[in-house]
Amino acid sequence: MSKRDLKKYLSELNKEQLEEQIVNLYDKFPAVKTFYNFVFKPNEIKLLQDFKLKVSNEYFPVKSRKAKARRSTAQKMIKHFISLGVDPFVTVDVMLYSIEIAQTYSSEKEIKQELFYKSMLNSFQQAVSFMIENGVLYDFKNRVEAIRAEAENQEWFNIIEFNSIVEKFDY
Repeated sequence: MSKRDLKKYLSELNKEQLEEQIVNLYDKFPAVKTFYNFVFKPNEIKLLQDFKLKVSNEYFPVKSRKAKARRSTAQKMIKHFISLGVDPFVTVDVMLYSIEIAQTYSSEKEIKQELFYKSMLNSFQQAVSFMIENGVLYDFKNRVEAIRAEAENQEWFNIIEFNSIVEKFDY
């Protein structure tokens, strides 16, 4: 069904029928429930705290001895932030935090998997692209530069790519 067909169908329904359909969607699909819960009670601070706790637990676990260091955990949550329409400043904050915590981890423990560094570069590139799209790059200039500098300081093999991302834009 196209968006146009959906609009036509919805315009033919009366108010009670529309309400009934929305309530059914709310009951049937957890994503719809999550969306409406956020729309009516947007608690971005709690979302941010939960995110930071989960991501930091990936690298510095409280209960277990070994860090999992999975980028996918942060990526899923970042996608969730974007789908909910969380404020771009909060979304960028979590994007950068996930890279910063990974850099803290890699400064304390040598990581030999090349995939880790490629993954961090990918996260960095996505964060910078998101900042440009939302016009908030200048607001996060210091953190972007700090991430690049830390990658250089830790002698990441892909520092050239980090530098080229930063050099592409003019603050």
